[in-house]
Amino acid sequence: MKRIFPAIAAVFLVASPLMAREFRFTYSPGDRYRIHSQVDESVYVNGVYSHTADILNKISIEVADEESGSGLIKAWFQTSERSYASDSVYEWAREYYSEFWRDEVGRYRIDESYFMPVVRSVPQFPERDLAPGDTWTAAGSEVHDFRDNFGIPDAFHFPIQVSYLYSGTEELDGQLYDLIEISYTVFFRQHRAYKAEMYPVMITGYSDQLLYWDFRLGRPHHYSEEFDFIFTFNTGDAVEYTGVAEATVHATVAMDKEQVAEEIRNRLDESQVENTEVSVDDAGVTVSIENIQFLPDSAVLVEREIEKLNVIAEILEGYPERDILITGHTAMAGTAAGRQALSEERAKAVGNYLLRLGVRDPSRIITRGLGGTQPVADNSTEEGMSRNRRVEITILEN
Repeated sequence: MKRIFPAIAAVFLVASPLMAREFRFTYSPGDRYRIHSQVDESVYVNGVYSHTADILNKISIEVADEESGSGLIKAWFQTSERSYASDSVYEWAREYYSEFWRDEVGRYRIDESYFMPVVRSVPQFPERDLAPGDTWTAAGSEVHDFRDNFGIPDAFHFPIQVSYLYSGTEELDGQLYDLIEISYTVFFRQHRAYKAEMYPVMITGYSDQLLYWDFRLGRPHHYSEEFDFIFTFNTGDAVEYTGVAEATVHATVAMDKEQVAEEIRNRLDESQVENTEVSVDDAGVTVSIENIQFLPDSAVLVEREIEKLNVIAEILEGYPERDILITGHTAMAGTAAGRQALSEERAKAVGNYLLRLGVRDPSRIITRGLGGTQPVADNSTEEGMSRNRRVEITILEN
């Protein structure tokens, strides 16, 4: 279970700090922003501690359309994880796409097939002005992806009844924000049987949240949560997920990808860095290091590759506002499982080296491996295999 920041671009009409104000969502087609969410989650199985996960969620939001005050939201969710208390980079876990309509007060219209967002129709505002101290309740829902853990193929839904308190304004990071306290408890028993050997039959727990709204920008500034949920299964086993989460909304600044690509090509040429290509796609600008050399069957970089990375690190420092994705690829040699593991290890080795150089902090570098699934050349020749043994460093648009 991964907690995902629930608020999407809420905007309200600004009044003086002590006056009642009308909270409404507004949507402008073309608006883009991103959300970074950090989760520290401990897992207990039948009351016995299992593990603690450090989860990073990155969400890119686009307002695609507006109709009668409702907005069509297109959202890309990317989840990454690392060992708890690690100082390593985060490793790619899963990516989701979702689109939905949300109205002025925050109610969703979304197809049941989507797995994200986890928390829906939260926050949801009443159709009246709110003054500090006002409370209200509204229905929402939670949705979870149990494909990997329990073999449940479709999105797992359950309802929530949410309580709200508008606390007024509060200072955070030297600025005043509107503070909304959000809480709900869950006691849900479901009667659907699944083909999976193990599936949830009862969910209990709670979530307590604080949401800071930026009345200057008309959107959330910060979010924090404490949660504890217990899933009881048809086998009689119980799994508890407990922890804390927080998130921040960031403005998205458009990147001139063609200009950035040209700047990088010039820098690589000036530094005489060989076996590199620069390309542009929807994700951003990618530097591909082909025929990247490691010690045999390992993720230990040889010296000449370290020299290349030193040059690339200096280039990356010129774009500090952009996150970085590092993707490892292999040639078609060995087993599929071996190729996948090696590509992940090599991407992680490059990411951790850039991390040690201080190019970004750990939450700004994500690594993943794709094994030999995306060749760029013919694996039947040595030249083609050398091109396919590559690591790609992408400066992300969002």
